[in-house]
Formats: sequence, structure tokens, C-alpha cells
Amino acid sequence: MPLRSPLYSQRSLVLTLVALLGAGFLATSFLSYYASRASIRDTIVNTELPLTSDTVYSEIQKDLVRPILISSMMARDTFMRDWVVNGEKDSDKMTRYLNEVMTHYGAYTAFFVSNTSLTYYHAKGVLKQVKATEPRDAWYFRVRDMKDPYEINVDPDLANKDNLTFFINYKVYDYNDRFIGAAGVGLTVDAVIKLIDKYQQRYQRSVYFVDSFGRLVLTGAEGGPQGARIGQKLGELDSMKDLVSRLPKPHSGSYEYSVQGQGHFLNARFIPELNWYLFVDKREDSALGEIRQSLYLNLLICLLVTLIVLVLLNRVIKRFQDRIQAQATLDSLTELPNRRGFDLLAAQAMQESRREPKPLTALLLDLDHFKALNDTYGHLAGDQVLIGFARDLESCLRHSDIVCRWGGEEFIVLLKDTDGKTGLMIAEKIRQHVEQQHYAYNDKALRLTVSIGLTTLQPDDTLHSLLSRADHAMYRAKQSGRNRTCVEMPHSVHEPA
Repeated sequence: MPLRSPLYSQRSLVLTLVALLGAGFLATSFLSYYASRASIRDTIVNTELPLTSDTVYSEIQKDLVRPILISSMMARDTFMRDWVVNGEKDSDKMTRYLNEVMTHYGAYTAFFVSNTSLTYYHAKGVLKQVKATEPRDAWYFRVRDMKDPYEINVDPDLANKDNLTFFINYKVYDYNDRFIGAAGVGLTVDAVIKLIDKYQQRYQRSVYFVDSFGRLVLTGAEGGPQGARIGQKLGELDSMKDLVSRLPKPHSGSYEYSVQGQGHFLNARFIPELNWYLFVDKREDSALGEIRQSLYLNLLICLLVTLIVLVLLNRVIKRFQDRIQAQATLDSLTELPNRRGFDLLAAQAMQESRREPKPLTALLLDLDHFKALNDTYGHLAGDQVLIGFARDLESCLRHSDIVCRWGGEEFIVLLKDTDGKTGLMIAEKIRQHVEQQHYAYNDKALRLTVSIGLTTLQPDDTLHSLLSRADHAMYRAKQSGRNRTCVEMPHSVHEPA
């Protein structure tokens, strides 16, 4: 019987792992689905709807009650109080202030009514003088005399074509706690209706507001239960008679009722900021639909996680293979390419040079008296010098140049698009830079020099012939006294730099 290849075994292991993972996800998803169906009624009544109601209430606090915070900041604003205390000079300043509040906070309207002059200031300018005898101004005198710091009131907005608006009327006091006026902002009823529609779409529930007398005070654009409109009582709706019989007046809590055989779940919550009740209504069949969606979502997550595991496994294997390949082509000490890596890079560089065509210069570098340094200070010192020299060598070169550790204390550099004259300048730059460097080891400053052989690529060159000339030039640099650069070209005179 033939042995299985490592690739076949690896593939079998991956497929087995994915199959086990998928089976586990599927089993968990279906068990959760059937368990959820069995306990759905209890979950909706005791957990889901109250939680949704809390979430919607948090959204209301953020979206509807946000104007309360803005009005509170206006009431405590030192500019407003100073402007009133100093005699309400230059009404344009107050107009600009109110306009800035509207623009910055995105309010529909912003206003201030002075208790001293009874002037109604608005972002559009001075509107009028409020009067106790004017029915439309009754809100101001009610605010002046109330004990609470603010109220929420629905009134037509005189400054905006009498559009029905939610006003937050906040009392303003001076620094001695004396009442000096009322300030605030407003939201249009249309804007609030859009918020309700957003809640209903986001949470897939019916959301509407009811006052303490059981009347609808706010609904979405399509109305409340059975399309009921603002002002209608719940008791007048056929669909709500079963609920109203057990809940004559709104109270906070969770309830169940039936409409034409279809079960409904309701959660009512009192909102003290508005003095209304928030009703969140959910049909039983939509609840089952959501659980089915949850099952489909779990299955989708199962598929995605399985695919992610496959991708991650593939990446791990590829990374492991890349690491092995890198270790085979990199020198572990200096992290430069080794001979094997250099052969690959050099072959590509020679092809590019001949295809363009462009000059290519080769440098062979050998550290002078490196064996003596090793014998004197030890191999660890030698390793530190090699690492430091490799970094210095890289700093003198371009990113496009190729540099590798040839072995021991020898290094090779290929200078792309570089002729012999420019290559000689670069070689001398390297030599002088190394001569001036100090390499620290155990509080000792070690110094060394380098001998360099230089040659350029000829049309009939192979990599072997190119490196042979560079090696011969480097040997002459050694024989000529070290710490120098020698050049070798075919049919040319060779002289040290």
C-alpha cells in the first residue's frame, strides 16, 4: 500500500478540522434555535421588550431630551446672564448668540425672553414684547411662576410660520438667583415623528407615545395602532379594546393582548422628562421571524468563521514557508542576503542591466586584519563588528543596490545603473566611512579598515567572471597595503585608488 504524501496528510487534517468546526457550529445554531422557540414568550415579555424599551428610552434621551441639555447650558451661560444684567445693550449680540446656538447644535429654533423688558429675542431678531393678556404668551408667565427649572411644551412657533414645535422652556437666573428670563431651543413635531420612524425601523417594533389619559400624543408618519392619529384615545380603537379592558389607564409594565387572533406583546414605560408613556409593541409572528433571522445569521457566521479559519491556516502555512525560504536566503547574523540569496538577486540585476542597457558595478569588500581582531577580543566582538559594518554599509548605499555577506568577513555589493567612475566614488565613500567608525564592545572602541575590489559588468560576462575580476582587484588591494580600493577591467590598466 503506497504511503500518503505530507501534502495529502496536511490537506486531510485541514479538511477534518474544518468539518468538525462546521458541525459544531451547525449543532449549536440549531439547538439554540429550537431552545429559543420554546422559551420565546417568556423571553419577549420579561427580557426583550423591556430591553428594547430601555434602548429606545436611551435614544430618546439622546435625541429628544438633548435640547434640554442645550437649554440648560444656555440658562447657565455667563454671556447671556451678563448681557441681561448689564441692561440688554445691543440686541444684535443676543441675536448672534442665539443663531450660533441654532447652527452649532442643529436646533430648529432658539430664543430668550427677558423678564425685565419682556422682549422676545430670537435667532432671527427681536420678535415682539410678551404680554400677560396675550393667550399665545401664557407659556412665559407659566414658566416664570413654576417651581421646576424647565418644562417641555408643544406650541406653534411664531418665528417659523407657526409650525408645531417642541419647546424646552428653561428658567434663567442671575448670579443672585433672581429670575431674569426664559431661554431654550425647540424641535419641530415633524422632526420627532422622523425620530419615531427611525426607532420603528431600527428595532422592528411599533413605537408611540400616550399621555396619562390614554390619548395618543405622538406616533410615526403612518400613525399608531390601526393607523390611529394624534389625539385619539386607545379605548376608541377596536384593536386595543382587549388591552384597554385590562389597562384602563397607562401604567409602566409588560402586557399581552390579542388582535384578531394575533398575539401582541407590549411594554409601557413612563418618561418623566416628557410626562408621557412610551409604548413599544411587538407582534408574536415578527418575534419568530427575528429568531429565524438569528438562525440564518448564526449559519452565516458559521460559514464566515469557517472561511476565516481556512484563510488563517493558509496564511500560517504560507508564512511558515516564507520564513523557511527567508532563512535559506538570509544571513542569520547580519540579516543581509547570503550567497544563495545573492545569486538570485544578482541574476535578476544582470538581466535588467543588459535589457535596458545600463551599467552595473560590482564591489567585493574584505575587512582588514579581522582574524587578529577575533583572536584579540573574541568571536562575540567580531560578531558585533560584522553587524555594525553591515549597517554602515547599507547606510552608504541606495535601496535599489544589492548587498550581501559573501562569507566570513567578506561582503559583495552590486551598484545598479552605476558606471566604474561613480562606483569608485561610492567605494571610497564606504572605505573612508568605515575607517572613521568606532564599534563599541565591552566599553572598548574597536576600529578597522576595509579593502575593496571594483569591476563593472561587460557584455560577455557571467556572474562568475564578474566576481572573479572583483576578487582579483580586492586581492591586489590587500597586497598593496590594505585600506584601499583597486579596480580591474578587461584590457585596461589597473591602479589602486
